[in-house]
Parts: sequence; structure tokens; C-alpha cells
Amino acid sequence: MTEPDIPSAYVRDKRTPPPSREELRARIPGWGADLDPADRPSHPKLQYPADTGAHWDFPERQPGAEGRERSIEHAFVTPVFGTAQPLHGLSGAIRRVAYRRFSEGRLAHWMLLIVGDRVDAWENHLRSFASGRPDVPATGLRGELTGNGLRSRAGRSDKRHQALDPVVVAGPWLAAAGVTALGARAVVRALRR
Repeated sequence: MTEPDIPSAYVRDKRTPPPSREELRARIPGWGADLDPADRPSHPKLQYPADTGAHWDFPERQPGAEGRERSIEHAFVTPVFGTAQPLHGLSGAIRRVAYRRFSEGRLAHWMLLIVGDRVDAWENHLRSFASGRPDVPATGLRGELTGNGLRSRAGRSDKRHQALDPVVVAGPWLAAAGVTALGARAVVRALRR
């Protein structure tokens, strides 16, 4: 990578000098109204030493950046990145669309990442069923029945929500089981014809 290709954010000495006060005043109406340090309580915090202590100009690039997801705001993947959880399946495709098409400032970017997360959870649930050792839904039903769970609910302030707890927790599992049963029934009927 040549020197001009590296963004200023990744180098110790900034190559692009900031515009002068006169340039800013001419370009932006009202610029410089808070220039007097006496009017700015954060003034001492804004003084940065010239020597940051960095002992490198640009870190050595980690291999394998090709095909990694990155925001469209950035010229390239950061010099060091994680590889423990590579994108895979339908959830990975959804996340790639979020990174490839939408800026981090757009709601669509974040909504697609959330949808990708939910799809990933369901992919793992389905994979657990295929493995023969399905995930146990964490409903807390056993604790309700054996550990004084029902009695412990007596003094709680969320009594209105208690009736919905079983629906919210177990509902998606029951719906998935129902859809699976209907699908299996349809397959059996189709094979009998």
C-alpha cells in the first residue's frame, strides 16, 4: 500500500494540515465565536501533546482482509481484525448486504445486522435439531414449579406481565413446532399420492 492510500487516521503525523482560521471564517458563517479559551470550559482538555508516544507510523497489516466486512465509510479493513466468528449462511449474507450497501449512519444498516443476528440464532437452533441433541428452550418452567417460583411472584410489581411470560418465552418454540408438524404432515400426504 502506498503512502497516499493510508488514511490520516492511521498515521502518527497528520498529512493534511487543518484549514486556517481565516479560511474557516470565510467558509462557515459564525465560525470562531468560541475561540476565546476563557469562554470554553473544556479548553485545557483540548491541548494534545505533539509527541503521542507512538513508535510506528502504520501497523503491519494482518493477512486475510480480502472479503472481510467493513463499513463503506472506511477505505479498508482496520490493520488488525477478529477472525473468530466468520460470517456464514443466510445470516452472513444478510450482514454482508448491511456492510456493502448501507452507511453506519443509516437505520437500514443496523436493522439488517439485527435481522442477521436473529437469523443466526434460528440457524443454530435448526442445526441443534439436526444434530440429534436439540437446544433446551430456557423457559424457566422447571424453576417455577420446583423452586417456589410461583410463590415468589406474589409480591412482584410486574403482575400484569406475568400472564404473558409463558407466551413470550414458549410461544416461538410452540409456533416453530406447529409449523414443523404442518410441514411434516404435508410432506407425508404428498408422498402418499
